[in-house]
Amino acid sequence: MKNTALTEVHIKAGAKMVPFAGYNMPVQYAGINAEHETVRKAVGVFDVSHMGEFILKGDHALDLIQKVTSNDASKLYDGKVQYSCLPNEDGGIVDDLLVYRIDEKTYMLVVNASNIEKDWDWISKYNTFGVDMKNISDRTSLLAIQGPKAAEALQSLTDIDLVSMEYYTFKKGKFADVDNVLISATGYTGAGGFEIYFENQHAGHIWDAIFKAGEPAGIKPIGLGARDTLRLEMGFCLYGNDIDDATSPLEAGLGWVTKFNKEFTNSEALQQQKQEGINRKLVGFEMIDRGIPRHDYAIVDADGNNIGKVTSGTQSPSLQKAIGMGYVDTSYAKEGSEIFISIRDNKVKAKIVKPPFYKAP
Repeated sequence: MKNTALTEVHIKAGAKMVPFAGYNMPVQYAGINAEHETVRKAVGVFDVSHMGEFILKGDHALDLIQKVTSNDASKLYDGKVQYSCLPNEDGGIVDDLLVYRIDEKTYMLVVNASNIEKDWDWISKYNTFGVDMKNISDRTSLLAIQGPKAAEALQSLTDIDLVSMEYYTFKKGKFADVDNVLISATGYTGAGGFEIYFENQHAGHIWDAIFKAGEPAGIKPIGLGARDTLRLEMGFCLYGNDIDDATSPLEAGLGWVTKFNKEFTNSEALQQQKQEGINRKLVGFEMIDRGIPRHDYAIVDADGNNIGKVTSGTQSPSLQKAIGMGYVDTSYAKEGSEIFISIRDNKVKAKIVKPPFYKAP
């Protein structure tokens, strides 16, 4: 099991640690609901250093990215971030990822922790362009500082004007007296905030500086449990649950990052799928009757016929109701449609709703 540079800090802070994607990670400190509320109303810090980072550099770095990703990376400019997918050759998804344009010839790809080796091998397979690839995952720490008070909590640590940073942009500069820190206006919570990348050796210093500076804003450490409930309230996909090697980006509602103005892995087959239509679709739903949907529970119609399965589900701390996502036959995917979740052999009523489930006040 791998540790992040901050594992000992989490243990000393009383975090409950669990294995996640091969790493020893904090799942909660004070409790998932309390931590969830902290991020929605104030500011919290996630250690997400288990994520993977690749640097692609060279004259043809963009050509390689265009070949392996579904979104159009030619639209990027220096300091811009893009959400994208790595489609496989069979209609599914190798991974979802972020693409950062550092400059015209240099890009950073941020991939899921469980897929680091898989993604590296996949991209390398298509690197016939002579692009210089570096896997900097093991030496890079990543903190996500999320919540409406994130800028207020961090501003004293940097000269970069955090409030004026646009969503999905980034800047490099000095942070907590450390040079060459990348600050990104991104996140996985829908609560606003920043993600900051730096070398492992600075992790303890930067962690302490953030908590000291953010104390007046009520900053707290947050575990992966609340990260999951926060992302689900926004309808954000989790790789391995809602998307995987067998789910098409079109089925997953990721047509907006699947651009057919270029050729990419399996683009011809995906374009044909778009033209012919899909048989199943990832939808959001909320429970009408009492019951909490869980991963892999069957979704059935009123007669008990199987029409799909749950991919993610929880009791939403913000909404005080059970919500979930899952794939259903497209004939049942219309907003407002009544479906049933099979919970311990009982049909529990739910209805299709359009994510995000949570709307910020």
